[in-house]
Amino acid sequence: MYLRPDEVARVLENQGFVIESQTPRAYGYRRGENYVYVNREARMGRTALVIHPGLKERSAVLAEPASEMKACEHYLQFPVWLSGEGQEHYGIPHGFSSRMALERYLKGMFG
Repeated sequence: MYLRPDEVARVLENQGFVIESQTPRAYGYRRGENYVYVNREARMGRTALVIHPGLKERSAVLAEPASEMKACEHYLQFPVWLSGEGQEHYGIPHGFSSRMALERYLKGMFG
């Protein structure tokens, strides 16, 4: 079982991230230069935390991504993915099974 999006949001706030944007599909959080999204559509939490694709390699040593990428027009702080059907912003989704695991990941990534 993965943390739900609202649980991920609480952990981010406890770790010093500040909410900057809120849409029906995503919350955008910033801490310093770092920006992450909480995928509000991740009902089971598997793709609840979405990081910038530029952090993919650094993140790989700390956690396995849930999938190659997650695209959404609401991830405005992330690069655009050009596909045959149009273009959307995208990031790398992650899910965590405990608050402690998510806190450890955030400290390792954004410490």
